[in-house]
Amino acid sequence: HVQLVESGGGSVQAGGSLTLSCKVSGSTVRRSCMGWFRQAPGKEREGVAAISSDGAISVADSVNGRFTISKDNAKNSLYLEMNSLKPEDSVMYYCAAVRSAYCYPNHAMDTWGKGTQVTVS
Repeated sequence: HVQLVESGGGSVQAGGSLTLSCKVSGSTVRRSCMGWFRQAPGKEREGVAAISSDGAISVADSVNGRFTISKDNAKNSLYLEMNSLKPEDSVMYYCAAVRSAYCYPNHAMDTWGKGTQVTVS
């Protein structure tokens, strides 16, 4: 079965950077719409960025210019480079995937990782 495992979260000062990773097993990033989502306690989940099977990228307005999504087909991994981090970016981040021809932030996903926490102070 498909598994997504996030890593790279942690604590950083405002203005700093972090890169999140998502290792995929049981499927391939090459054939999937992959995305990063985030969710604060008590709030709705927010789609941050998505990358399609052919590499087309879309990023939410809230992080555009600061966050970059990418993938490595050879490593079967997804990444989220986060720069100029703000305290409001302090939430749990999730990797997600779906086999779909459509791919954009907040697209319905059917497979999720357990998340990695980012804290910006």
